[in-house]
Amino acid sequence: MIYLSNEQLFTPKDALELLERARSLVKDQEIIIRDCRVSRHHIEFDTSLPDHLELDTLLDPLKRISELVNYMPVVEKHMEKDDAIQYARRLFNEEKYWSSHEVLESIWKNSQGIEKDVLNGIILIAAALVHAQKDEDQVCISILKRALAKLMHAHYTYHGIDIDALSAKVSEMVKIGKVEWLTI
Repeated sequence: MIYLSNEQLFTPKDALELLERARSLVKDQEIIIRDCRVSRHHIEFDTSLPDHLELDTLLDPLKRISELVNYMPVVEKHMEKDDAIQYARRLFNEEKYWSSHEVLESIWKNSQGIEKDVLNGIILIAAALVHAQKDEDQVCISILKRALAKLMHAHYTYHGIDIDALSAKVSEMVKIGKVEWLTI
């Protein structure tokens, strides 16, 4: 995952154009740029680089779009549940929704009962906001409805996340049909 600086120069409406531009910058390489998502603070590129290529083969061309903020290899991290939830929460609040979703999914697999529903609800919210970052607001709203169904029986704070407040924010977005960035 590659993160370039944005500082609100680009919006989710620019995601497809940025994806095409990034792909054209590396078209002569064996690099795959799968997706582009735009947050208020960064442009996120989901990429694959063959083992025989150096990372700079990808990073240098992308710097023509914007300054490199950081990059994160996508590997499954094995963390204690509390640490994983706090890490996922930090990623979510940095608008790195795809990465947050991935971290939470690793915990969700081993959870049960209402905790499984709560985690699934938060995962769905992250997934919905991934679509918002690609200017797919209707898809986002549809997924947010599914998230609300998962959270409807949880009325407590889960590892510092106020589920009632989160549900209220998501419910308002669904009601008015307008996506807003949120934190957990």
